[in-house]
Amino acid sequence: MKKNIARRLTGASTLLALAATAVAACAASPIAGGSKRSGAEAPVSLPAKDLKWREIPGTGGVRAADVRGSITGHGPYEAFVEFPAGKNNPPHFHTQSLPTVVLSGVFYAVFEDGKKVLYPAGSYYYIPGKLPHLSGCEPGANCVLFQYQNDHFDLVPTARAEK
Repeated sequence: MKKNIARRLTGASTLLALAATAVAACAASPIAGGSKRSGAEAPVSLPAKDLKWREIPGTGGVRAADVRGSITGHGPYEAFVEFPAGKNNPPHFHTQSLPTVVLSGVFYAVFEDGKKVLYPAGSYYYIPGKLPHLSGCEPGANCVLFQYQNDHFDLVPTARAEK
């Protein structure tokens, strides 16, 4: 595994371009499904003011706003996720890969090498399925992420964040 799995991007225009790219990539992915019209895809238009945020039960305040599918349901999903500032996840893994764009705050992860990697707004990371890790939101500001997966989200607790 590469030691540095994050790319740091800066600037408001970069954030907008990154979020637009993520949504466009999702729309072209198998998750999106696509329109039943001959080859045409349905547009997705969801201004921030129209996001419907809800707390995910049992998470200690983590909220989600689904764009497609449901992060807590079955099947593919695309969602914005908000972690409270200072929220730490226990050691865990996900059964499938988890690509994520950090839109605000500073998210972090600790992988096999034990080093804490910080992901400030504008960062991207990709966690392969079944890779044990720790993660959370640094104190100071809530973290808003954009995530998508080909099937439902899961968080499987582990004894520690190492293989």
